[in-house]
Parts: sequence; C-alpha cells; structure tokens
Amino acid sequence: MNNKKMVLWKIFISTLYLSAFTFGGGYVIVTLMKKKFVDEYHWIEEDEMLDLVAIAQSSPGAIAVNGAIVVGFKLAGLPGTLVAILGTIIPPFLIISVISIFYAAFRDNFVISRLLLGMQAGVGAVIASVVYDMGSGIVHSKNIVSILIMLAAFIASCVYGINVIYIILACATLGTVRTLVKNRNSRTDTSHTPHDKQS
Repeated sequence: MNNKKMVLWKIFISTLYLSAFTFGGGYVIVTLMKKKFVDEYHWIEEDEMLDLVAIAQSSPGAIAVNGAIVVGFKLAGLPGTLVAILGTIIPPFLIISVISIFYAAFRDNFVISRLLLGMQAGVGAVIASVVYDMGSGIVHSKNIVSILIMLAAFIASCVYGINVIYIILACATLGTVRTLVKNRNSRTDTSHTPHDKQS
C-alpha cells in the first residue's frame, strides 16, 4: 500500500514539475515524460513509451493531458491517471490565470518577448533530441517494415504536408494488417508443427 502511495506521489510530483517547467506545447512534455519515466525511473520500456505516445497523439484533446493519462494509467491504473492529470493541469491553470490578469502588461514587454523567443530555440532542441532517441530505437530494431513506415510518415508530413490525422490512420491500418498477418502466420506454423514432428 505504501509502495503504491509512493508511486502515485512520484507520478504527481513528476507531472507537476514537468508541466510547470515545460514551454512549447504538449510534444515537449511528452518527450520529457520519456526522459523521466523511461530513462530515470525505468518504470516504462522505451517500446511501450512509443506506443503510449502514439495513443496520446491519436486521441482527441491536448497531447500533454493525453500523455499524462496513458502514462498514469500504465503505471498505477485509474488512481495514476487522476494524479497525472491533476499534476499536469495545475501549473498551466495557475500560470494562465495570472497571465490573463496582467495580459496587457505582458503583451508588449520587450524582455518577456525575448525570453519566449529564446525558449522556442530550446524547445526545438529538446524535441529534436527525443525524436532522435526514439527514432534510433526503431532503427536499431532492424525491422525494415517499421523503418520504412517511419520514413514514409516523415516524408508525407514534412515534404508533402499531408495532414497528420491521415498519416496516423494510415500507420494504424498498416500496424493492424501487420499484426493480423503475423498472428495468422504464427497460428499456421503452430498447426503444422505436430504434423512435421510426426513425419
């Protein structure tokens, strides 16, 4: 019981901290969740984190909250989901509430505009770093089909500007077909094994 409470507390503190100090959108907090829960705590495998990110990205709503939901549920079920959501939404709620009060002063402030401009460069670096880490995991798996899907999705988005929704649906369809074919082949191999042994 105490161990579960400790896990819930760590989930809450981690998501609260990441949400409070993450600038640049939901993709950044998802990448930082990977560093926290995969690299630091070792609570989630990297392959599982890729699956969770895919679920978070393909679900409606803010990706930061979706990411917190799937990670929290993976680690501690429904209580983990609730504390992860709470930890994720508290900082932006408070910060935006304060900013809305002083919006007129912040809007034209030279120092704040330059701070935000600098943060954009840092955000780009963080996203690029985690994309490299996760992409290299797929490359190192040496699964040709997965590598081709990754490259095709990248080209479709960056070169041809295809809507991400269509790319996600296409990748989900390919993944489903691959899984069905793989399961059918494994069942076929299993059904032939006893006969092969008898002969």
